[in-house]
Amino acid sequence: MSDRDKPWLFRTYAGHSTAAASNALYRSNLARGQTGLSVAFDLPTQTGYDSDHPLARGEVGKVGVPVGHLGDMRALFDGIPLDQMNTSMTINATAPWLLALYIAVAGEQGADIAALQGTVQNDIIKEYLSRGTHICPPAPSLRMITDVAAFTRAHLPKWNPMNVCSYHLQEAGATPEQELAFALATATTVLDDLRGKVAADDFPKMVGRISFFVNAGIRFITEMCKMRAFVELWDEICRERYGVEDERYRRFRYGVQVNSLGLTEQQPENNIHRILLEMLAVTLSRNARARAVQLPAWNEALGLPRPWDQQWSLRMQQILAYETDLLEYEDLFDGNPAVAKKVAALKDAARAEVAQIEAMGGAVSAIEYMKARLVEANAERISRIERGAQTVVGVNRWRDGEPSPLTSGPEAVMQADPAAEADQIARLDVWRRERDEAAVRRALDALRVAAVNGDNIMPPSVEAAKAGATTGEWGDVVRTAFGEYRAPTGVSPAPSNRVEGLDDLRAEVDAVAARLGRVPRLLIGKPGLDGHSNGAEQIAARARDCGMAICYRGIRMTPEEIVGAAVEEEVDVIGLSVLSGSHVSLVEETLDRLDAAGAGHIPVLVGGIIPEADARRLRERGIAGVYTPKDYLLDAIMRDILRLCDREAAAAE
Repeated sequence: MSDRDKPWLFRTYAGHSTAAASNALYRSNLARGQTGLSVAFDLPTQTGYDSDHPLARGEVGKVGVPVGHLGDMRALFDGIPLDQMNTSMTINATAPWLLALYIAVAGEQGADIAALQGTVQNDIIKEYLSRGTHICPPAPSLRMITDVAAFTRAHLPKWNPMNVCSYHLQEAGATPEQELAFALATATTVLDDLRGKVAADDFPKMVGRISFFVNAGIRFITEMCKMRAFVELWDEICRERYGVEDERYRRFRYGVQVNSLGLTEQQPENNIHRILLEMLAVTLSRNARARAVQLPAWNEALGLPRPWDQQWSLRMQQILAYETDLLEYEDLFDGNPAVAKKVAALKDAARAEVAQIEAMGGAVSAIEYMKARLVEANAERISRIERGAQTVVGVNRWRDGEPSPLTSGPEAVMQADPAAEADQIARLDVWRRERDEAAVRRALDALRVAAVNGDNIMPPSVEAAKAGATTGEWGDVVRTAFGEYRAPTGVSPAPSNRVEGLDDLRAEVDAVAARLGRVPRLLIGKPGLDGHSNGAEQIAARARDCGMAICYRGIRMTPEEIVGAAVEEEVDVIGLSVLSGSHVSLVEETLDRLDAAGAGHIPVLVGGIIPEADARRLRERGIAGVYTPKDYLLDAIMRDILRLCDREAAAAE
């Protein structure tokens, strides 16, 4: 064992319902051999709202843990000594605030703040491109990223202040070349801004604190080569762009969650094989091995994984690290001509893409361009699967088989506690009543002054955390100081000719248009706080390409705004996309508002990760169709939309 490398950090991405419930899950996972924490926050926390805000309705505790104030952060890490832990927090727009709460709790535990180790993701650019939990426009968001970095240089030198996240770029359809280029362009944009905030002598150390969070898909040889390309390109950037001499500060440090985009609802047991193969991409090559690995669960395309499902993925890591001889060898691929050729090709393509982005002024200026590129790439991927040019086992080939015993019972996935939202709000009310209101007001005023004056946002954020301010109050100060931002959708008005085989569908659209007396009109709505917009974008793009008129105004619309748009645009069909688990409450509110507006006749379709019991409930409420990840044939969905338009035309005659 003395000759073996140390294994990577074993993590599972976890958090749900309440801070107390998540704390119990963390302690259980640590007892089972997990060696680092990876905290998932719910959407209100990620977007800077308190749990009782109207926009948070139905979203509390669904895709992560709600953390509204110092009391929640205490409960989340109760009994977990933070000075002995390496904690990754997947948080972006509210990263300064969550780090401030973490620092406050560590201080209460008696920890040496300078010794804390961990990461805040803090990559706002990928939020504009693929995840959608942004709050502010790009310029002030960039400022807050580098404020956090400068603060950690002075006070938390072992902390990673930014985790450049290309994971969600691949989830949105990015090619390996795009994932490389967009991530590296983001990192250089941040470091260029940070240069003016830290001393010149400290800057190389700050370059060394930038980490990455990447994705590894099923084409694991290509993905392994991508990681080797990342290592070589990052070293090149550190040397040539920033003059970093010390090799320690040029190392490409990354964690990974392997691909969730390719996990299938059909034959979900096959996902275990996919996850294992994807993990090999980031562990086989010693010179490009991940520092931390977290694996999805086999049933994530069905709903919320149970603790047992997470344990199964954790055991996969442990078996590879401790039962095999992987860690006993030098890099297995050095000198391999096929690998060298592929790595060189990826690097050349990535350099060309980075040059294009830099010609536009850097990542902040190129957001609209990058978003459009991702939507195009995802459309091409989906088209390949539809045509059978890209095989997905159990989906477009070998679909027949034995039913999975893993999904035969009613508890194949975990359901979030329906009482958790009310419990969270009740505790929030108690917190507000019992705190020192005057101290909170003073702290928030100081935060507002710092935001407006350009001072570092972190010191007043820490003081506001200690005073008892809430996530929503911090978010309100930021929104007031910097304004809010609606990111581009990536769906241009002009049809794309890249998707093959749409002639028949275009003819069907023309026929329906003749009966309607106008082009069929489809409204795509993303209600709630969820920013996973891939499905909505692809439906909008395909409907546009086959000749329909599209109304898609982007993410985070309220049901009231969706209904208002439907009436204003006189649409024929409404399609709602919800992936956060809040489908029932958001869809039912939309239906109620349609009825109140006299527009209850407009048929509504819903797409998302929706358990069958919820799908039945939605159909009983009058939803015309429910689509889940198994419904990958976009042309079939287009024909369903056209049938509904035709039905409306017949009813009008």
